[in-house]
Amino acid sequence: MDLGLADSVCLVTGSTGGIGLATAELLRAEGATVVTTGRGGGDIRADLAVAGEPERVVAETLARHGRLDVLVNNVGYSEIRKLEHVTDEDWQMAFEINLMTAVRATRAAVPGMRERGSGTIVNVSSTAAKRPSTGMPDYSVMKAALLSFSRLVADLYASDGIRCNAVTPGPTATQAWLGEGGLADQQGDREEVLAKVAAGRPLGRLAEPEEIAAVIVFLCSARTSYVTGAAWSADGGTVPIIL
Repeated sequence: MDLGLADSVCLVTGSTGGIGLATAELLRAEGATVVTTGRGGGDIRADLAVAGEPERVVAETLARHGRLDVLVNNVGYSEIRKLEHVTDEDWQMAFEINLMTAVRATRAAVPGMRERGSGTIVNVSSTAAKRPSTGMPDYSVMKAALLSFSRLVADLYASDGIRCNAVTPGPTATQAWLGEGGLADQQGDREEVLAKVAAGRPLGRLAEPEEIAAVIVFLCSARTSYVTGAAWSADGGTVPIIL
């Protein structure tokens, strides 16, 4: 299936590993020009949780390639902790990383998209945005806010030819979960935790990064030209549809 992404210019944030890297690779396989970014590398090195950095990355992308057709806001971070242990500083960090990175990048990207009369934005939220995780309270709240922000952008800029959607992945087999000191290790024995998390999905396993990337790239594509303001679950059936 031709997704109509050939020759498009795409910026994927948080794309030096995990879901972001898988998304960048799949976009490139579709013929897109992809700009990657992360604190440790990528085409443009940046800490997007710092005010001004998302704007700089968007500006540099425009300077290099002349336009930005697709923005994927993938940056995210969480730690396991109880609600009563989340400090003001923790809440602020969650706000900057999980919400404001997308707000700032979107704010920088929209003017050029409006001028061209087209653009696509996909925000990577979480199943925790729909059903809060008691072990990740600050993350859950900020990812829920990201869903609201996605709908707001969709409503505001639809008449300008800009689509905005969100994806809500469940636990995914990335270093965030599998790495040393990651989310599994923070909850006890790694293998036991991962087995329990997998058993909590109707499909009985964690997602692979490529499976989430496939949904993101589909939403980036011309094949979803009539889809905006949506939040697509990619969680192995974890959060049921409310009818």
